[in-house]
Amino acid sequence: MPGQESKMKKQILSFLFLSLFITSSYAQLRQNFYKNTCPNVESIVKSAVTKKLQQTFVTAPATLRLFFHDCFVRGCDASVLLANANAEKDHPDDLSLAGDGFDTVIKAKAALDNNPNCRNKVSCADILALATRDVIALAGGPSYSVELGRRDGRISTKRSVQHSIPHPDFKLDQLNSMFSKHGLSQTDMIALSGAHTLGFSHCSKFKSRIFSKKGIDRTLNRQYALQLRQMCPLKVNPTIAINMDPTTPRTFDNAYYRNLQQGKGLFTSDQVLFTDTRSRPTVNQFASSNNALNQAFVTAITKLGRVGVLTGSKGEIRRDCTRVN
Repeated sequence: MPGQESKMKKQILSFLFLSLFITSSYAQLRQNFYKNTCPNVESIVKSAVTKKLQQTFVTAPATLRLFFHDCFVRGCDASVLLANANAEKDHPDDLSLAGDGFDTVIKAKAALDNNPNCRNKVSCADILALATRDVIALAGGPSYSVELGRRDGRISTKRSVQHSIPHPDFKLDQLNSMFSKHGLSQTDMIALSGAHTLGFSHCSKFKSRIFSKKGIDRTLNRQYALQLRQMCPLKVNPTIAINMDPTTPRTFDNAYYRNLQQGKGLFTSDQVLFTDTRSRPTVNQFASSNNALNQAFVTAITKLGRVGVLTGSKGEIRRDCTRVN
């Protein structure tokens, strides 16, 4: 028993240390961080994002996905934007990040730099966080207050992406394990998965679910699977992309969860949220209440925005979002 008590004490101390570390890293974030240096930061970014979204709707899912990938690798430090010979964005798991997400941040940065008061005052990491909130709201989702004060990272490597991004074939335990490393609960994970209501995917990501020796994946709605086969034949052009939400792909809503109830989750990692009885009640809750989803999503994406942030002298404010100063 003494050995068990010692082990338990070590686990508790480890958890407390991690909690203190995580808390101290984002404690300096606050909503009015640029009040005295760039008071119009939010309106300037929103204007640039709105203009970009009017040019192409891909802006919405691309920006949202870019934020997620950035935060899950080295924290929310805009390292995914950096361009070098060994950059995060060149890892296979990031190659499918649409260019419109990167362009959204660059356009918003340019708009801020056109204002003398804001030039080189706002971090690229904060611009990405604000742009993500804006595309969600402009697509019909919830608007929410964004904590600001992040600094930009100076390091971006392919290696850091390895085993850091959820894969389409993940099961519930794998998803929970990866999200929990960043202080995100199962409910947070399910809520953030709802971002797939705006997403799209290349056929190769779910090919095994509709074409395999065993036939169509049993958890996949057969009629939906046959439709996918028509859109994604065996020798399909690799650039072809399919909406992840077959019902309302341009609206941020809870249709994603109703689709899961009908066996219309495009990825295994989507459909497992309903087929696994441990997560099904949350899917049902979000499917029946858009308000419940919005509340949970705001909580989850706020927590996501705190992951591994750099503050104060730990980072920099880049003059160019694609390169270190």
